[in-house]
Amino acid sequence: MSYSLAPHVAAAETDDGMVLLHETTGRYWMLNTTGAAVVRSLRQGKEVAEIVDELSARFSLDITRVTADVDALLKRLTEAGLVTR
Repeated sequence: MSYSLAPHVAAAETDDGMVLLHETTGRYWMLNTTGAAVVRSLRQGKEVAEIVDELSARFSLDITRVTADVDALLKRLTEAGLVTR
C-alpha cells in the first residue's frame, strides 16, 4: 500500500527527527528519528513493505514488530490528516 504526505502538510528536519505541520489547522507533530525515517521513505515513494524491510534490517528487529509499529504510526498520521493513501 502506498502513502504520501497530504498536500497541506509541511515537513522540516530537526536534529533528532522531523516536525510535520498541518498548515490548515496549525497543529504540528514531532517525530523521532525512526518516525522521520518512515516519512522520508514515503516521500521517496517507497511502499510500506519496503520501509518495514529496511527498518527491520537497519535495527535488527523482528519484522512483525516493525510492521506493527509502522502500521500504528501510519494509522495515527492518517487519522490526523497528515498522510493519505
